[in-house]
Amino acid sequence: MWIPTEHEKYGVVLASFRGTVQHGLPLEIGDTVQILEKCEGWYRGFILKNPNIKGIFPSSYVHLKNAVVKNKGQYETVIPIEDSVITEMTSTLREWGAMWKQLYVKNEGDLFHRLWHVMNEILDLRRQVLVGHLTHDRMKDVKQHITARLDWGNEQLGLDLVPRREFSMVDPDEISVTELYRLMEHRHRKKESTAPASTHHLFVHVKSLMSANLGEELEVFFHIYDGRENRPLSERFFVRLNKSGLPKWPEKTERQCTLFVDLGSSDLRKDVYIVVHIIRIGRMGAGEKKNTCSVQYRRPFGCAVVSIADLLTADSKDDHLLKVYACNTEVEWYQIHENIIKKANSRYNLSGSNTGLAVALQLLHGDIDQLRREYMGLFTRGVCITRKLGFSDIIMPGEMRNDLFMTLEKGEFEKGGKSVARNVEITVYVLDADGQILKGYVAAGSGEPGVDEYHSLVLYHNNSPRWAEQIKLPIPVDTFRGSHVRFEFRHCSTKDKGEKKLFGYSFVPLMQEDGRTLPDGTHELIIHKCEENTSFADCLRYLKLPFSKANLPSNNQLLKGPKESFWITSFLCSTKLTQNGDMLDLLKWRAHPERINDSLSKLKEIDGSEIVKFLQDTLDTLFGILDESSQRYSLKVFDSLVHIINLLQDSKFQHFKPVMDTYIESHFAGALSYRDLIKVLKWYVDRIVEAEHQDHIQQVLKASEYIFKYIIQSRRLFSLATGGQNEEEFRVCIHELFMSICFFLSQENKGISPVAQTQAVFLRTFPAIYSELLKFFTVREVAGFVRETLASLPTVVHADSPLEAVKLQCISKTVESQLYINPESRCILLPVVLRVLNTCLQEQRDLVMCARIFTSMLSLIKKEENGAVDPAVSEEVELIVESLLGVLLRTILEISNRPQPAGPAMRLQFQDVTGEFVACLLALLRHMSDKHYQKLLQAYSSKDDLRDFLLHIFTVFRILIRPEMFPKDWTVMRLVTNNVIITTVLYLSDALRKNFLNDKFDYKVWDSYFYLSVIFINQPCLQLESFSPSKRKKILEKYGDMRVMMGCEIFSMWQNLGEHKLNFIPAMIGPFLEVTLVPQPDLRNVMIPIFHDMMDWEQRRSGNFKQVEAKLIDKLDSLMSEGKGDETYRELFNSIIPLFGPYPSLLKKIERETWRESGISLIATVTRLMERLLDYRDCMKLGEVDGKKIGCTVSLLNFYKTELNKEEMYIRYIHKLYDLHLKAQNYTEASYTLLLYDELLEWSDRPLREFLNYPMQSEWQRKEYLHLTIIQNFDRGKCWENGIILCRELADQYESYYDYRNLSKMRMMEASLYDKIMDQQRLEPEFFRVGFYGKKFPFFLRNKEFVCRGHDYERLEAFQQRMLNEFPHAIAMQHVNQPDQTIYQADAQYLQIYAVTPIPESQDVLQRDGVPDNIKNFYKFNHIWRFRYDRPFHKGTKDKENEFKSLWVERTTLTLVQSLPGISRWFEVEKRELVEVSPLENAIEVIENKNLQLRTLIAQCQSRQMQNINPLTMCLNGVIDAAVNGGLARYQEAFFVKDYIMNHPEDGDKIGRLRELMFEQAHILEFGLAVHEKYVPQDMRPLHKKLVDQFHLMKSSLGIQEFPAYVRASPVPFTNGSPRTYRNSVPSIISPDAGRGVARRSYPAVNRYSSSSLSSQASNEVSNITGQSESSDEVFNMQPSPSTSSLSSNHSASPNVTSSAPSSARGSPQMAEKHKHSRDNACLSPRERPVSAIFPNPLDPAQRAPAHQIGDTTLPRSDPNLSAPDKVSSAKNARPQSPGPMSRSPQKTVMPPFTPSPTECQSTSLVSNSPVLSGSYSSGISSLSRCSVSEASGTELPAGDHPPHPLPPPGPLPNSVSSSSDEPIRRENKTPPPYHVYERNNPRRPVPLPHSLSIPPQVDPPALPPKPHQLRTGSMKLDGNADPRLPRPRPLPRKVSQL
Repeated sequence: MWIPTEHEKYGVVLASFRGTVQHGLPLEIGDTVQILEKCEGWYRGFILKNPNIKGIFPSSYVHLKNAVVKNKGQYETVIPIEDSVITEMTSTLREWGAMWKQLYVKNEGDLFHRLWHVMNEILDLRRQVLVGHLTHDRMKDVKQHITARLDWGNEQLGLDLVPRREFSMVDPDEISVTELYRLMEHRHRKKESTAPASTHHLFVHVKSLMSANLGEELEVFFHIYDGRENRPLSERFFVRLNKSGLPKWPEKTERQCTLFVDLGSSDLRKDVYIVVHIIRIGRMGAGEKKNTCSVQYRRPFGCAVVSIADLLTADSKDDHLLKVYACNTEVEWYQIHENIIKKANSRYNLSGSNTGLAVALQLLHGDIDQLRREYMGLFTRGVCITRKLGFSDIIMPGEMRNDLFMTLEKGEFEKGGKSVARNVEITVYVLDADGQILKGYVAAGSGEPGVDEYHSLVLYHNNSPRWAEQIKLPIPVDTFRGSHVRFEFRHCSTKDKGEKKLFGYSFVPLMQEDGRTLPDGTHELIIHKCEENTSFADCLRYLKLPFSKANLPSNNQLLKGPKESFWITSFLCSTKLTQNGDMLDLLKWRAHPERINDSLSKLKEIDGSEIVKFLQDTLDTLFGILDESSQRYSLKVFDSLVHIINLLQDSKFQHFKPVMDTYIESHFAGALSYRDLIKVLKWYVDRIVEAEHQDHIQQVLKASEYIFKYIIQSRRLFSLATGGQNEEEFRVCIHELFMSICFFLSQENKGISPVAQTQAVFLRTFPAIYSELLKFFTVREVAGFVRETLASLPTVVHADSPLEAVKLQCISKTVESQLYINPESRCILLPVVLRVLNTCLQEQRDLVMCARIFTSMLSLIKKEENGAVDPAVSEEVELIVESLLGVLLRTILEISNRPQPAGPAMRLQFQDVTGEFVACLLALLRHMSDKHYQKLLQAYSSKDDLRDFLLHIFTVFRILIRPEMFPKDWTVMRLVTNNVIITTVLYLSDALRKNFLNDKFDYKVWDSYFYLSVIFINQPCLQLESFSPSKRKKILEKYGDMRVMMGCEIFSMWQNLGEHKLNFIPAMIGPFLEVTLVPQPDLRNVMIPIFHDMMDWEQRRSGNFKQVEAKLIDKLDSLMSEGKGDETYRELFNSIIPLFGPYPSLLKKIERETWRESGISLIATVTRLMERLLDYRDCMKLGEVDGKKIGCTVSLLNFYKTELNKEEMYIRYIHKLYDLHLKAQNYTEASYTLLLYDELLEWSDRPLREFLNYPMQSEWQRKEYLHLTIIQNFDRGKCWENGIILCRELADQYESYYDYRNLSKMRMMEASLYDKIMDQQRLEPEFFRVGFYGKKFPFFLRNKEFVCRGHDYERLEAFQQRMLNEFPHAIAMQHVNQPDQTIYQADAQYLQIYAVTPIPESQDVLQRDGVPDNIKNFYKFNHIWRFRYDRPFHKGTKDKENEFKSLWVERTTLTLVQSLPGISRWFEVEKRELVEVSPLENAIEVIENKNLQLRTLIAQCQSRQMQNINPLTMCLNGVIDAAVNGGLARYQEAFFVKDYIMNHPEDGDKIGRLRELMFEQAHILEFGLAVHEKYVPQDMRPLHKKLVDQFHLMKSSLGIQEFPAYVRASPVPFTNGSPRTYRNSVPSIISPDAGRGVARRSYPAVNRYSSSSLSSQASNEVSNITGQSESSDEVFNMQPSPSTSSLSSNHSASPNVTSSAPSSARGSPQMAEKHKHSRDNACLSPRERPVSAIFPNPLDPAQRAPAHQIGDTTLPRSDPNLSAPDKVSSAKNARPQSPGPMSRSPQKTVMPPFTPSPTECQSTSLVSNSPVLSGSYSSGISSLSRCSVSEASGTELPAGDHPPHPLPPPGPLPNSVSSSSDEPIRRENKTPPPYHVYERNNPRRPVPLPHSLSIPPQVDPPALPPKPHQLRTGSMKLDGNADPRLPRPRPLPRKVSQL
């Protein structure tokens, strides 16, 4: 039986459990579990990180831990009883673990590895804490280390700042908000900037000296040197090096490492240096022979200098190599370092090019104890300490030092009868009073132990040597008296065996007779002469002699005479000895009572360091004098005491305050002193008002804290001694003293008077007295003193008085003092404090101080325990609320609205103040109970006051919610803030309902309330979905979901509004919508019904809810683009009608509503908009600009235009799309996009407001700017034809305004565009059909097909790869059949991609002779609506002998919603048509296209456009060779046999047409061979001869003896090298290979627009003949080759040939080497050819046919839709039937009466080109204004004249009209209705067209037969009589979008 557990509540899993039993809970090792029940060795419970799944597990798998249970029962939470740091570590490491893996995924390697190390370190420290073997101090260090690491990791990972006290996390509910704020602020400050350390230390480690000429031992001395004052700052550090230049004692690190301690911040300057002197020990001369001398001398070697400032920037880990310099003359040795610093180059030089001293130098910061903790290894290994000369900046009590520093400066010596100067060496000894040498008390520097004697440097042949060597004599204090130092001088001979001969000595005693030590400074010592063998055993003999020239008696001429002298400088650093006589006189006052007065007067002149050295003795002296003669000396002693007390205020001596405190507590014995002290203090206070000079009195008041300490301690000693006598007298004295103080404080002063300054001085020290008074008086008495004292201050204070700020400081210290903490005294002091605070806050001054006081006050209010309210606390809160709440709100409002100060320090202070006031407000509100709120609201007598209060508090709450209110990682603080806000709002909403509804309704208050609620719900720190599960769980446990609470409150308040709801429609729609976008289901369910309510009320008011709709849509757009909302929300909104779960009555009401339909329609619109917006948002999250982003933007833009008619949104998205295109370098598409906006504008002077990036300007100016921008982009996109039209329009505008300057520029620009059309090469784009199938695609792509315009040089494989990169989860379909429903409905993404061929619209330009190819090419690839794709298949039984009999083609024609290019690179397919082309029609097309190709090549050859005849040779060879091998014969076999004619009587005309074409081909070949013969080079003559022979064979195989009459009749000569005819056939469409057919690729002149599925078949047929092909089924399974080949294409070029054509094939006629390996590849079987079965290898752009060589479409082709007779008649017409659908309205279509110029063609959308750098797509909104051009004819009508029927033709027209001419007209119906309907009717003068550019026809070769349709139609004319060469009227300009 399962029993609920009592104690077993929490455990850790020891081993993994699979949970394979029934109801088993799988466990991982390390999981923590909460246990609910137990049963016979099993537990039931859940894992803490996933509490929703409960199950059972064995008890043996779990280690139980002690835990505390909160909220016992269903929702209990279990907290383990363990160190809070351990708990935090565990939870933090778990959180980091998940994020750490993500760092790896995101490739943030650096942070990944650093975090890994820190996590390991924390785990290691956790083990140490858990083991529990650490000492208390070590545990503290470890915890500090852990928390520092945790904070670092949290900061790096962007997690929250954790408030801590003593390393433990703080529960924000357990402490005051003000305290929480202080903790957060402290941690934030600590994180932001660590305070710069005031003390610094220099670590030096000597490594080695590198030099070429060593061989002697060295001594290296380091010291720190002040270059500004030219004096050493530190002692010397001394290292000995061996003969190799390495440390002599390598095992003793303390002898090679040192720490120069106690450097102040002022010492880290550029002019403070580390100076190194190097001394060698050896022979006198560095180059002397070894045997000359055995004696060792200390001789100069070199010097190095480095600036300390350089170490601040250097990498501390690097060793420094210091350059070593030597002086040029030894005389300069003493100042070599100064010369190096001053860069006096002439005085020193490098001691060797490769001499250098290797040292490690590092600056360390912080006090020495901190360093011992941080650099433990440094101190344990051993490092010697090198101190500063003298005391450090701060002298610590208890510090023991007694060091005498002596510097051997210089000497003056006589020659001593020698011819050269002496080599002088000094030996230094220290001797005690008995004359014994003190052993080990002479130190050359730290690092080496002291020695008995010291030998100086020897300077060679110098009678005035300057050594400047410093030595330290650390003599104990007790041996100091009577000791002296002796200096012995010896001459070092270099000749006589290197002996050192004594010739004199000096000495100096260390202490004088009166106990003073040797004074600091330079001393000139007398050199006493002596013999070489003089004995100094009895020092008393010479000690009687004078030692210094300064203390020689004036009559002693004998010793004054000698010239020899020796100078030393001494400096004493001692905490026990003094050089000051006045100090000694004072301490020995009993010996000389008559000097007391003098001594007390001189005390102020004595150096502070001397006084603090003898602090206790001095104080004993003063109180001793006071006790013995108080009458006489009381004032002097008091002044001396004040001087000493104030001396301790100095930062240098502040650490001696504890010494004085200890003295007062333990050593002070002046039991009677209090009377004198009180009397003198009162005397001073009484004199304040009259005194002229206040300085001394201010000094007295500054010392009042310690004076009171002495008074109270003295009185206590007196009471102890006397049993409490005279207590009343003492009380009276103190009362009188305070009366005097109150009197002087009450003085009013104008301005900054001396008295006011004195008052300020007293107030500063006053709070320090409280604790002393409390030792003797009760709490209430002291509180009374304080209240009276503060109350006595003048109430009216002048603005410039310093008193007010000081008064606040005084109150602040009072509130922080022990006195205020006591509740008894607090009730006395609180009113005073509140009064002062209120005044300051009202006047908005001293806010920093006010905040501090307020914070301290509130932090003392204790939280009620167990809900029991302490009446005193409640009363205190009530007082504060009454006095300060209103003014506090106003203050927060004021400082938040104030502009922030400029300086960073000021800004920091500003933020502090705001934060502190906010914390105070929150703390106060949190302490307020229901009773407080009631009293507060009742206190507002008038409704206006209450209204103001509510408005204030709501506004302040809005400020508190701002993200910038607290730093971003202060989530704890934000949650506390929100908790307080929602609690307060719940209290205040009652007041709102009671006081501001019905007739008392106040819109402003309600609006403020709703606005606050919405901001509250939307703030980031409450969006729990974005938090980690553990953080979310903690927040929900502690506070619940505050958003839902506030949402319910909004709903309830909204329901209360009644008819006043109308005031908030539509204003609140946006804010409420924002709330519903929060992904919290409960909140949404509460909020969405409000929208029904709004719709209902709006419907009642105005009969519709257009306002609601408009506001909803605007807000949705802005919110979605900010990233709010999700798919669930769309579904939820969609179900708004049936959604009101808890409100069934509303649902019924809606069903009864009259507006039900419009309501549902609105929801549908909003849902569709959301679909697009969600897609847009998701696409925009991606990085690169891709088709998805552009397509999505186009979809949204069209939706705003067509469905919503929101002009401003539409224009915004136009510009977003424009920016995307520019970023992707789609310049043509960018132009079309911007054109949409351009067309909304007119050429008017209407002023336009500032919008997006446009300034305020007139409509004309903006339109002009847009025109220029569009022209520039068309130019960049190489779409110059479109730019020309805009240039013309702008030029007309300039002309109408007579702006000839700009007109000229525009004409020049237009001319330059014409030049570019003729001169620059443009690439032909490929077009691809893409199907997006499956539910996983974005809405705007889902289950739709598009045609996409490829990038330059982009082939099918590249395009397919790009699409798969854009949709990485998509699957590429491997067939071209339409998918079935399973694919449509699949939860996946399927892409179907194949190439398609464009069907050009602009036939008139393409069919005109004499138009250059680079103009024609533009019209072939621009403004394309329709695309074709061909798929060959066999119908019926396949004839293996002749497959052409059953070869059909399935032709798919795709019609787009917009033409390409346009505002996008891809457009959706609107219509697909499927037709089947019969084998006969297919054959006609193939031959037609081959004939066209031949004509084009022949024409180019004739007109010398070809520099190379190879293309023509190869084409002729291909056709003739294939024909000979049976190509055309196959057609004859298939279609000319009796069986076929009998079975297909309807094909009679087509068979005739095929025969015509075959004969025409033979005639063309004959003509071509004639041309070929004329131009063929000599080396190709044999080939030509072979071709001629084969041609005769071909003719005979066709049975042609003579060409029929219709072939010979009416030959048309070639003009300009090409047959000049007016033809109007529609080009055929090529297969999806988009022009990669075999023949097309072999020959540059292949027509791109014809498609023959026969080409590949023909090739295969020939392969069959030659025996090289495989089964033809394989061929038909291949993607057909879109080519215009004849049957011989296999022989002419295989796919391999074409895929290797060089890049210039497209634009250059130079084709010499391009096809030379065509025959090598001709024999490849279809399987070997590089053509993919589904996605054929696209032709490299470089391998496409040259643009100018693509031929005209000269021959009509068969249309599968027409019957045979129709097709024959079609061939006779001027414009044969296109393969498209039948004309929708044939009567509309009329032949235009003129031929447009090359840049003007009739169509409805801007003609664009496919430029090198652009891609473009068009949109349904490309035409925003209707054109005034008549749709029926090409002529323009006046504005508004749109006739109901087309105009009649101006002249006789051809018999039949092509349906293709209907195309431009029906497109117009696709564009959405425009915003502005206006015309661009700028009439233009008729401009004559240029005459034909023809050259005289060639007469040598036989004439080509005319194209058959020309014979039948006769001579083509534009109208009945017009001659085409006469000037024709030029068409009027049209709207770009209609071209």
